[in-house]
Amino acid sequence: MGKLFISEHPLIKHKMALLRNKETGTKEFKELIGEVALLLTYEATRELPLVDVKVETPIEQADCQMVSKKIAIVPILRAGVGMADGMQTLLPTAKVGHIGLYRDPDTLIPVEYYCKLPADIAESEVLLVDPMLATGGTAEAAIGFLKERGAKKITMLCILAAPDGVKAVQAAHEDIDIYTAAYDPCLNDHGYIVPGLGDAGDRIFGTK
Repeated sequence: MGKLFISEHPLIKHKMALLRNKETGTKEFKELIGEVALLLTYEATRELPLVDVKVETPIEQADCQMVSKKIAIVPILRAGVGMADGMQTLLPTAKVGHIGLYRDPDTLIPVEYYCKLPADIAESEVLLVDPMLATGGTAEAAIGFLKERGAKKITMLCILAAPDGVKAVQAAHEDIDIYTAAYDPCLNDHGYIVPGLGDAGDRIFGTK
């Protein structure tokens, strides 16, 4: 079973308080999403494989280590894009793919409407990102679509998660680790995380 990591970092807790505040405007909200995503990326990449290298310093040669595996950031459209921007600050050479899903109004099954991934996705450590892990249906489907295209190592990053979403993802994909900045107790009748922070996509892009 994949692990669930819930951040206890003071800076993340501080920024989450600002994100939850309904008075936080679009510009600040978008910046905070990127900042929290950056901090969460630091935690989620702790176990990246390393390779030994020799580097010439201005003084003499030094024995160093560098990340040995390619990294792909894959935001789920549209809200995930706000996280990807912050993550690229730490991972400037990472390739970025995109996956778009909508829920069929009759069957409620997630349907893929857009998918553009790096050609070497099978050899990459994939960081799948979406701010809200609520019911888990979208994340579960996105992971399935990524695996169909050859992705082998996938880690999920979100700003906020609820038990329903975590259970759904882990039940469908036992190999997936989930990293979240905060973990809220439940969903309301409309499928929103409670107490949550509202609709992340609308707050990032200033839409309703």
